[in-house]
Amino acid sequence: MLEEMRIRSLGVIDDAVVELSPGFTAVTGETGAGKTMVVTSLGLLLGGRADAALVRIGARNAVVEGRIAVPEGAAAVVRAEEAGAELDDGTLLVSRTVSAEGRSRAHLGGRSVPVGLLAELADDLVAVHGQTDQQGLLKLSRQRQALDRYAGFAVAVPLGKYAEAYRRLRAVATELEQITTRARERAQEADLLRFGLEEIAAVEPRAGEDVELAEEAERLGHAEALASAAAVAHAALAGNPEDPEGVDAGTLVVGAQRALEAVRAHDPALAALCDRIGEIGILVRDVAGELAGYADDLDADPLRLAAVEERRAALTGLTRKYGEDVASVLAWAEQGAARLTELDGDDERIGELTAERDALRGELGALAQELTDARTEAAERFAAAVTAELGSLAMPHARVSFDIRQSEDPEGVEVGGRTVAYGPAGVDEVELLLAPHPGAPPRPIAKGASGGELSRVMLAVEVVFAGTDPVPTYLFDEVDAGVGGKAAVEIGRRLAKLAKSAQVVVVTHLPQVAAFADRQLLVEKTDDGSVTRSGVKVLEGEERVRELSRMLAGQEDSETARAHAEELLETARADV
Repeated sequence: MLEEMRIRSLGVIDDAVVELSPGFTAVTGETGAGKTMVVTSLGLLLGGRADAALVRIGARNAVVEGRIAVPEGAAAVVRAEEAGAELDDGTLLVSRTVSAEGRSRAHLGGRSVPVGLLAELADDLVAVHGQTDQQGLLKLSRQRQALDRYAGFAVAVPLGKYAEAYRRLRAVATELEQITTRARERAQEADLLRFGLEEIAAVEPRAGEDVELAEEAERLGHAEALASAAAVAHAALAGNPEDPEGVDAGTLVVGAQRALEAVRAHDPALAALCDRIGEIGILVRDVAGELAGYADDLDADPLRLAAVEERRAALTGLTRKYGEDVASVLAWAEQGAARLTELDGDDERIGELTAERDALRGELGALAQELTDARTEAAERFAAAVTAELGSLAMPHARVSFDIRQSEDPEGVEVGGRTVAYGPAGVDEVELLLAPHPGAPPRPIAKGASGGELSRVMLAVEVVFAGTDPVPTYLFDEVDAGVGGKAAVEIGRRLAKLAKSAQVVVVTHLPQVAAFADRQLLVEKTDDGSVTRSGVKVLEGEERVRELSRMLAGQEDSETARAHAEELLETARADV
């Protein structure tokens, strides 16, 4: 139950506290005083859209704070506590701030929370209905939703199964469409892959081959220089046979070792140096031998160089198309082969998907029939309940019914021997019909209901909901629009009856409705010539009679109006 709201700098309201109580509360006031701001404030607390235009001119931000009493263990309490909110003696403190720049912040139980969380909690706490909701009821989708909401699990269970099958069918159909509509592109892709794989297979590249060939080409291209350098180095280390008198490194090392060998016994340090010279001699002989072998093995054949360059050219042709190096080319070939296998399997995949699609369409048709049957049964009960409520709203001869129909569609699903259009909520088009008096044919409420009749149908629907899917608080914004006389009295009486099991807050301009309220709040404004400020006050006794008189005749001090206002209050008290 909503206990209190404080509104600051919102629209024409400067600073006001709205104290609410159990039962029926009527909010009244002159046109432009800001009655609708009360509804707007509650909408903000419940996660409604923030608009910078709501902020009072000259203010930095608008703030709405509320106290909502919630029963222990309720779903809203559990969700709020999961978000870190804390309850204050069984009440939930909610705050919403809207800046002049349009930024919005929400707080719940002392914790900053996403605005979406407030909207999530609203479904379990408050039902808000205004003139826009009445217009929304004219939409077929909203009428179907209303029927489904009334039906409860009877429709929710088959609807859940249907929705799951529908999602699977859409996924399969989408994949099938992608494969079939892109068949030409996929065939072209497959041809390109085959060409590339054949080109690579013809060359037969080997991993690392490009690096090895580059090294060999470099060596073959400088074979003469390499051979000459190796010969000179070999002669310097091992001597030149054509120059017996020449001095080489090997001879010098041997001479040095012999000079030390004669005296090494006299000094260990010198013996160590002698050993090291011996190691140098071994190393010089080894290197000299390898240089001789290198020179002998060096291939300076120009035919081999030509073969290497030809092979490198073939590999370059591949790397130019398929990768930076041979390793990348081989990786492309592996991936291309896998992709080609996938593309070549399209025909088989199309067959599999087609079979799956047909099976899902059959399943969807059966679930759609189950859903239609559940809606049809619920529609009879719902229409009877709303019709009964209209009887207590000064429409005793009105009859409400539902038209549940399907549209033929050759691309649809088969239901009851017909192929009909289908969507995420089933195959049914649900339309609410109203026959306002005997003999009148049932007509869609969008065409056959006046503004006053639509208001009463809306209230009757909500009252029926209250018996099957109740919420703690109901807020109606001018649900009595277009209504007057006896019908207004009946609406007031019915709202008072609804208030016996829930908190009801009504913004109204009709005294016949306000008279039935347990508490009446007046939104009043004062004008000092520059700034308009609105406040909210509780009316009791004489003040309430004066306000009802104003609503009746526009004259608070008219004796006739006062007498009528007092009569309305007495009638309402006696009736309740």
